[in-house]
Amino acid sequence: MPDASIIPVFDPAGPYAGSITTLSWVLLAMAAGVLTIVLAALWVALFGSMPFKGRLGGTKAIWIGGIVFPVIVLSLLLVYGLSLTRNLTAPLPAEAMRVRITGEMWWWRVAYLDGQGRATMLDANELHIPAGRPVVLELESSDVIHSFWVPRLSGKLDMVPGRRNVLPIQADKPGVFGGQCAEYCGGPHALMGFVVIAHDPVEFEAMMAARRISRPQPAVRGAALFRSTGCAACHRIAGTDANGTAGPDLTHVASRRSLGAGILPNNRGTLMGWIGDSQSIKPGNRMPPYKMLSAAELGTLADYLQAQK
Repeated sequence: MPDASIIPVFDPAGPYAGSITTLSWVLLAMAAGVLTIVLAALWVALFGSMPFKGRLGGTKAIWIGGIVFPVIVLSLLLVYGLSLTRNLTAPLPAEAMRVRITGEMWWWRVAYLDGQGRATMLDANELHIPAGRPVVLELESSDVIHSFWVPRLSGKLDMVPGRRNVLPIQADKPGVFGGQCAEYCGGPHALMGFVVIAHDPVEFEAMMAARRISRPQPAVRGAALFRSTGCAACHRIAGTDANGTAGPDLTHVASRRSLGAGILPNNRGTLMGWIGDSQSIKPGNRMPPYKMLSAAELGTLADYLQAQK
């Protein structure tokens, strides 16, 4: 699978991103055409003959170039753009998969929803979807304005506190697609990444079924240390007494591709480094450093978290 940290914005992988990409190319071509006309007019104004300069500065040229041409071009572009991107606002089937994504400082809370809008499974910083099917995202924010953007799958939409916006996405084929917060939200905004993983539909159903019945691994030492260090006050692991909601849900943390909202590969070493001093990796994030822990204790915590799949 490709590196999700590389985001080719003009390489759509689904119908919603496809219409936006087409419109983007049309806008770029139009901008190039207008720039060419303006440069040509500038050349005539500077180096052209007096008769041409006179025509360029005449009333007729001003009416055509300053009013008629922009009105016609922008009106055509408006109609074309609305018709091209109407799939972004078209009603989706009631049975379409729905996921609520909440922007946090500076990570993403993910909740898979049932037909009544209730959260059935929690995750963070990555989303799993079936390929070839539309998925409805309910976008919210718990603090400041964020903007959800996975360029290859759909458009960009703001996440506004107190408001729920809806965005459809779809991946035509299985793959890994990187995303990013596209609205400056303070602090480590640039390190607030996101990953969407599209699976073959059969594999997706099998994976979700396995996650629903999975249980936390009973690593006694790691679980005790997880509680005693205060991790359970901020993080949740389903099936345990860790029910914190301030930080990302860690029930399936070992299955994630990355740590810190897309900035580190997920392995034992990076887990130890993140727990020990996440501030040196992602300055300004809300997790305090745990420099008081020994290397052995960090390893114990990392082993416990790596068992949570």
